[in-house]
Amino acid sequence: MLVNPIPPLVSKLAYAGLIPFIGLALMVQLAPTPLNYLSAESLAGYGAVITSFMGALHWGANLHHLGKAPIGDRWVDRNAWIWGVIPALVAWVALHIYIPVGLLILASTLIIQRNIDQSTYQYYFSDEAARSTFMTIRNRLTYVAAACLSWAAIVILFIQA
Repeated sequence: MLVNPIPPLVSKLAYAGLIPFIGLALMVQLAPTPLNYLSAESLAGYGAVITSFMGALHWGANLHHLGKAPIGDRWVDRNAWIWGVIPALVAWVALHIYIPVGLLILASTLIIQRNIDQSTYQYYFSDEAARSTFMTIRNRLTYVAAACLSWAAIVILFIQA
């Protein structure tokens, strides 16, 4: 019998995190003005929170190294800490520019994060099956979230223009 290395609660919470992306992207397209604009602002805010959260995972994963001698790996000793804050800074900037451009920046950042994390999560998982299962979930979440952010930007730029 195969055991899912990711607890069902983790999967359910992860996929539930797509509800605001999907719902708000639909409202950007379908809701009347001004609700569509409020939905775009809310989507940008939620996208920024999730982008920041994904970066913060690196800090959380490395906390157990604090107070210990460096392990001699540049990623764990230095780069993970730096990479952990970059998405939050990018997300903050994305909230202060023209909303559709900010949405596209957030979508791009989520994709870039996924690409970097695909090779760096090896440091955080001791079990390959768990890492692989997590990355499958992560890929789905990232692509749906990025598609929703991009779609809302396209709607604002070209459909509602």
